[in-house]
Amino acid sequence: FPMAATDPQVLALAAQITESREQDIPLLLLKLKGILSNPSLGCEESNKIKQDIYDYGLTQYCLLVLKQDHSQLHGAWATAAQLAGILSHCCIGLEVKEDPEEFYKKFLPSVIDSLLVLGKRLQARFIRAIKDKEKQDFLHWFQIVTDAICWLFGGHIQLAACALQNDRFLQLLITDDVETAIIMMSVLHNILRINSSVLLQVEEEALHSVLDELVYKLSSTTNPAVGSAATKLLLLVAKSCKQLVQLFTARYKGLKGLLSKQWTGKGFDREVNQLLDLLYLEQSSGKGEIQKQHEAACIIQAAWRGFKTRKRLKKLPQAVITLQRSFRAKREQELQHLTKQKEDEALKLQMQLQRQRAMRLFHERQLTLLEVVHASQVNKYMQEMEEKSALTIQRFWRGCRARRIFHQQKQSLKEYKAAVIIQRAACKFLEKRRRRRPLSPWKEPKGLTDEQRLALQQKVDDYIKLHPASQMTEEMSKELHMQAQAKLAQFLLRNRLDQRAAQRREALLAQINTDVELLMNAPGLAETTEKDFGAFMSRSIPVATKARQAHNTMLKYTRWPWWKKLGDEFMEDDVIPDDAINTELETLFIGGRK
Repeated sequence: FPMAATDPQVLALAAQITESREQDIPLLLLKLKGILSNPSLGCEESNKIKQDIYDYGLTQYCLLVLKQDHSQLHGAWATAAQLAGILSHCCIGLEVKEDPEEFYKKFLPSVIDSLLVLGKRLQARFIRAIKDKEKQDFLHWFQIVTDAICWLFGGHIQLAACALQNDRFLQLLITDDVETAIIMMSVLHNILRINSSVLLQVEEEALHSVLDELVYKLSSTTNPAVGSAATKLLLLVAKSCKQLVQLFTARYKGLKGLLSKQWTGKGFDREVNQLLDLLYLEQSSGKGEIQKQHEAACIIQAAWRGFKTRKRLKKLPQAVITLQRSFRAKREQELQHLTKQKEDEALKLQMQLQRQRAMRLFHERQLTLLEVVHASQVNKYMQEMEEKSALTIQRFWRGCRARRIFHQQKQSLKEYKAAVIIQRAACKFLEKRRRRRPLSPWKEPKGLTDEQRLALQQKVDDYIKLHPASQMTEEMSKELHMQAQAKLAQFLLRNRLDQRAAQRREALLAQINTDVELLMNAPGLAETTEKDFGAFMSRSIPVATKARQAHNTMLKYTRWPWWKKLGDEFMEDDVIPDDAINTELETLFIGGRK
């Protein structure tokens, strides 16, 4: 809060708003109208009160209320229109010294935007209203909001360009309703009277949109009030800047005929004649300007054609050189093609001669064999040669077909293996997830009714009657128990003996396998040394060798790429698949045991 002396009414209102409910704030803000309209206040005192209102955030409260749904406020649209006038009055003459950029660059544009939004809503409800009383009320509130906008433009001229470039201002102007259209054109007339050069500050698209709408209103309506307002606006625009008159003559070529035929004798002939005089004057001066531009264009074109011709003549020797180079390159290419063609023909002829020479040698070899082979063995020899040739052809054909089928099935086999690996990994993941899933809470079964309990008891009694239990005495039970104990002891003894025999067999088989492997890897008798004898005399050397092989196999498995171990990604880190190790460890035995 500011440290300087504050108006007690503003201070009391700020405290009351702070402690009030949200729905009561709009009615409390209406008290600002009485504070600002006090006749005993001078100019400096009024500005001091506006400064206090801004410092205590009451203007921000007004802006926030205007952005809310006005149908939910106390007093609805009437309250919103009065708050719009209060907000505009608070901003006029206000000079903010602390953080002026926040006030001029953000706060004032947001105020303009909120007032335009409020005006658009009131305009829409005025058009939709059916009753005369409602239409009069909405038109009155709309007039209050547009007056507030005009007051704000009068106090802050720089907001005019911001308003004209706002899409909502153009939406308010583009309407077929006569009364609201006249009000909006009066707002635009006030903007141009306050700042006549504002149209040159806005973007070209926004300027064309405003002028298009004014010309459209002249061409689409016969209402004298609308025509008079649009004509006065166009006249004011033409007087403010000569460039815009040139825009009229270039963009709206039928504007002079429209004004002279449709709007002459409607009660505002003076404005129409002034606008026509400006347009005709610009057209007459424009013809001489066009002639000068035409002559200048002819001079520029002549200079450009001369420049291009001289440049082309300078490049003529280079073009001839380029043409000769391309001709020589094409001729060289044709010569190379002819040379290659002759070489291909010579190669074909040489291959034909070699083929004929090979056939001649083959026939000579056959005749020689026929002379050597006995006449009775010729048919048999020829049959054997045919069978060998047929087998050779069949062998090559089967190999070619097998290779072709293998290449065709290689991709599908790879896809099948990949699918199996992915499915295995997914199944392991789902199984692990299923095990981690918590058990569903136990639900107590529903109790039985008396009728269900009686029916169930009846079924139990019937079953007991049909299947009576066998009676057994205590001596029979003890005898049966002793028999079961004896049979169990016999089974355990026999099982222990079988296990020992199986272990003995496994040990013997492991020893035999180790000896067989040592004998297979042993050198010949002529090459045997004392170290080889030590391998047969001691078990430690083959055991160490197999342990080294197992260690190398485990290291090789850990260095596998990720795609080979995809199926084992859900295993523990220290677990290695048995299938991967058993391929290398089938013959690893320690101490004669597997």
